[in-house]
Amino acid sequence: MKIQSFLVAAMVLGSAALVTEAAEKSYPEKPVRVLVGLAPGGGTDTVTRVMTQRLSDVLGQPFVVDNRPSAGGNVAGELAARAVPDGYTLITITPTHVVNPSLFRDVRYDAVRDFAPIVLMVYTNYVLSVRTSLPVTSVKELIALAKAQPQRLSYASTGIGSANHLSAELFKSMAGIDMVHVPYKGGAPALSALLSGEVQVMFSSSGGVLPHVKAGRVRALAVTGAKRSLSAPDIPTIAEAGVPGYDVTGWYGMAATAGTPKAVIERLNVTINRALPELRERYENLGTEVSGGTAAEFGEFLKSERDKWARVVKISGAKVD
Repeated sequence: MKIQSFLVAAMVLGSAALVTEAAEKSYPEKPVRVLVGLAPGGGTDTVTRVMTQRLSDVLGQPFVVDNRPSAGGNVAGELAARAVPDGYTLITITPTHVVNPSLFRDVRYDAVRDFAPIVLMVYTNYVLSVRTSLPVTSVKELIALAKAQPQRLSYASTGIGSANHLSAELFKSMAGIDMVHVPYKGGAPALSALLSGEVQVMFSSSGGVLPHVKAGRVRALAVTGAKRSLSAPDIPTIAEAGVPGYDVTGWYGMAATAGTPKAVIERLNVTINRALPELRERYENLGTEVSGGTAAEFGEFLKSERDKWARVVKISGAKVD
């Protein structure tokens, strides 16, 4: 009886292995939707489109970007969490993804449990930027002006709870200043607000703002990470420029719905990891640096980022009803 049970189990495992191998070889057999929780034209959208084009070319099916710029990314997150776990709905996730459960009262998904991590694609510094008409040329001068004029300065973000929103809130807390938050639905409209003078300050994605810095339309005061950016090595870090201990790094990864076959996750992971070195120059032109790694490593990273940003939300006092 035990021998028969063993044989049955072996047959089942063998069949499962064949199904897994077949799934890996056949995927994708139809177009794949890739959700983006921000508006077209911003950093998240651009990073995603660079990769989806390569995935389309390599895997032979369209990877179609579906922008859902609403509720701080929660709409896209819920759609991805509730999708059929077959690998045909993916999502580009950023720090916002793991921040929202701490920020919003009613997030209808678990940022870790409801998703199958695929890979951490790229990471970046944000750039603390100001209008050239603002009479400051350094972080210390910005802090002094904000202290002299509480709530007179306003800063743009890509939405409540976005990484650049919380970057600014952490900066406010550590610098002891008060600026007014003005959220927009994505990086492009937020940057337009900075360029037009609707706001005076923004923690911008490198790729979005550096061309305007070079053109003299915006002044870059500092970058947010612990180290200077490879794309702008002459710009100091905020920690160097007057706020010791400040350290925020942006990142972009890809995930699927929890329960997606491991073979599909593995195929996407391998394909993206192979593509990243080939796309390095394009991503560096966007102000990002390529990462890569295993799906398991990205899963552990998501847990650590969730815990880190929960502390930042608590420090900042930011909440969304």
